[in-house]
Order: sequence, then C-alpha cells, then structure tokens
Amino acid sequence: MAADGIARKLFSRASVVVAMAVIVITCLLAVFAYMVVPDNTPNANTMIIELGAKQPRFTKQLLYLPKSVQEEKKSLLAEWFTGKASAYKVSPINTYWFTDDKLYTLHYIDDGMQDTITYKLTDILPAAQQNLPIDKQQTYIKTHQIDERRFYLGTDRYGRDILSRLIIGARVSIAVGIVAVLLSLTIGILLGSLAGYFGGVVDNAVMWIINILWAIPTLLLVFAITLTIGKGFWEIFIAIGLTMWVSAARLIRGQVLVLREMEYITAAKALGLGDMRIIFRHILPNIAGPVMVIAASNFATAILIEAGLSFLGIGVQPPQPSWGLMIKEHYNFLLTNRPLLAIIPGLAIMLLVYAFNILGNALRDVLDVKG
Repeated sequence: MAADGIARKLFSRASVVVAMAVIVITCLLAVFAYMVVPDNTPNANTMIIELGAKQPRFTKQLLYLPKSVQEEKKSLLAEWFTGKASAYKVSPINTYWFTDDKLYTLHYIDDGMQDTITYKLTDILPAAQQNLPIDKQQTYIKTHQIDERRFYLGTDRYGRDILSRLIIGARVSIAVGIVAVLLSLTIGILLGSLAGYFGGVVDNAVMWIINILWAIPTLLLVFAITLTIGKGFWEIFIAIGLTMWVSAARLIRGQVLVLREMEYITAAKALGLGDMRIIFRHILPNIAGPVMVIAASNFATAILIEAGLSFLGIGVQPPQPSWGLMIKEHYNFLLTNRPLLAIIPGLAIMLLVYAFNILGNALRDVLDVKG
C-alpha cells in the first residue's frame, strides 16, 4: 500500500487524529520546554518552601532578591537545552510599601501567617542600579523585582511549579521512547532477520536467547542491567532498550520466515546476490509495516517502564523532573486534599501511552500485520 494511502486511512479515524495531536504537542513541548515554561531555571527547580502543595491557579506576589554569588552565564544553545540559571532568590509576599530608602514587606509564611521584613533598597538592587535616585530605585524594584505569578497547575511539596516540571518531564518520556525504540529495533531487526533467513543453528541460538529473556520479568531484567551499568539519565534508557528487543526480534523473525519463501527471494538467490544484500535490500524494506507497529508499541512500553523505575527510585534521579518521579514524591497526597499533585503526572503518562497504543493499533489494522 502506498504511503499516501496509508496516511489517508489512518487520518480518516478521529481517534488517530487526536492521538497524533497528543504525540506531536508533547514532542514540541519537550523540544522547546525551556522556552515556554514559567520557571525556566535548570530542571524547573526553583523552590519556594512557603508555597508548598498549593492548588491549581494559586496566585502570589513574589519579591526577587539578587543572589550574592552569580552563576556563570551560558550560551543561548545551552540555555535552550538545560535552562537558564536565575540571578535571584524568590520570596513570597502579601503586600509591600516604601518609606524613603527602605522596602517593607509582609512576608507570606502560610495561610493566615505573615511576618514583616524590612530591606534597604541598595541591599536588594543589582549593582548597576544602586546609584539611582531613591524614586528611581523604588520604580525599578516595582517594575523588575516584584511580580504577581500564577501557578496554573499549583505547586509541589517543595513549592516548585508543577506545570514547568510537567513540561520538562516530557523530555524524559519522549527521550526514553526514542532511545529504547532505536536500540530495541536495531538489535531486534538484526537478530530476527538473521534467525528467520538462515534458520538452523542461527535460528536455534537466537530463539534460545529469546526464550531465556522472555522468561524473565521485564522489570527484574531492567533492575539487573541498571545495577550493572548504574543509575542515571542515559543509563536507564539503555537498560530499557536492551530489554525490549525480544518482542521485535520475534515478530521480525516470523515475517522473514514467510518472505524468504517468496519467489522474488528465490530469484534473487538464483542471480547470485549475497545473503546480506537480499536481507537488507529485498526483505527488510518489505517488513516496514510490522516494524512501525512494534515501534509504536515499544514506545508506549518504554514510557511506562521508565515511569515505574523512577517511581521505585532507580530511574531518573532528582532534581531532574520525571513523571514517574513526580508521582513518587506526591503519591501520599492522594489521601489528602491535594490529590492533584500525583494525579496530574499520572494523567500525562496515561494520555501519552494511550495515544501511542491507539496509533499502534491503527497501524496494525491498516497494514494488516499478523504477529
């Protein structure tokens, strides 16, 4: 079936259109995360302890106080990938007023609790603004160092913006899917095609490995690999990819077993073409459909495994945001009046996995793939 015909059949289904919209939006948010999030500091890790576990759309005035030690400025490209270090500490306030060269604030501590704090203007202004007249100093602070901020999805237990961490956490889910799919398909296509094409000893050896790994629960296998290569951002991706090639190899082996008996393969052998050329030029292009289906399925599985590992504490490590890690940090809030702290990242995982499952099922129906 031509590519345009496959696309027409796929996008004639409303569910596929919605699933693709979810996937595309998530990917765009992951790529441009630090350009769109309210908190664009590295890992959206700005903690405002006084604002811990606030409800969605919570609004508070914030006073920005210059840090005594400034971090080294990074390039624009580095800021796009890793975020921009803030030059300010953040203090939540209920209100403020000026008296000559002093700023008085009612520092927010908790609902119904506040404390008066006095600042000398020159102590909280950046060095370049400290020689301005007092009225100019007051105007600068009002304009640049006091702001009202809305937390659209609320804050977590450490006072960090949930929306920012949710968007940046999408990077982990998308990245683990891409790395795991590439790694699992590379190994699966190689071993599956060799086993299906050559048969005999090669097939027996590959199937023996597949059966051994198939008997080990996926999470236990990931645990073993993780303990071997270590915990971390890339290590967990590799560990997941190394456990997911089995299903790909099994499916591809079955497809190659069928195709190697086709007349055009017999003709290719009669013409004296090499085995590798037959496999990579004449067989593998004809199983692109099953490969696409298994890729969509593995993508969803990788996201779930990564979330599970992060929840158990052996996946992505804090303070880097991960949807599974966000659930781990706040699952005990499910029994309180702040259940959204755990529900929001859980819904994000569910929607993305469901979108990939819908896409995989639609591809299977359109391409009529038989496992």
